[in-house]
Amino acid sequence: MAGETYTVFGLAVPEGLDELHDLIESIGEEHPHVSDSDLMLFETAVIEIAGNVVEHARPRGQVKWTFTLSVLPDRIEAVLADDGVAYVAKGEGVPDMPVGLTERGRGLALASRVLDFLVHERIHGTNRWRMARTLS
Repeated sequence: MAGETYTVFGLAVPEGLDELHDLIESIGEEHPHVSDSDLMLFETAVIEIAGNVVEHARPRGQVKWTFTLSVLPDRIEAVLADDGVAYVAKGEGVPDMPVGLTERGRGLALASRVLDFLVHERIHGTNRWRMARTLS
């Protein structure tokens, strides 16, 4: 079974998150070998990362992004690329999950726990989030 690739272009704005939700929902309908739990966990990671781009990308409302998702026999992969200012990590590696009831600072920590692969790169003025989840 060969892979299939989907792409969404747009602005990193809240409405763009709806497009990502819709795309991932369609993956479940078109690819029955992808379990509901794998799809839900992958979607959680994607929306956490994309939500951070929407919230922190500058200049606000003008950052363009491209989301490319590939469904393969053994995994789901995606790349979220944006032309906003460079993302600067706070410390090395994936951030720890915050202690207590705070709602901020959980997105990348959560995404890293439900994905098998998560890397941020800055290449030629573009933030590039590469992510993958192996199917169960």
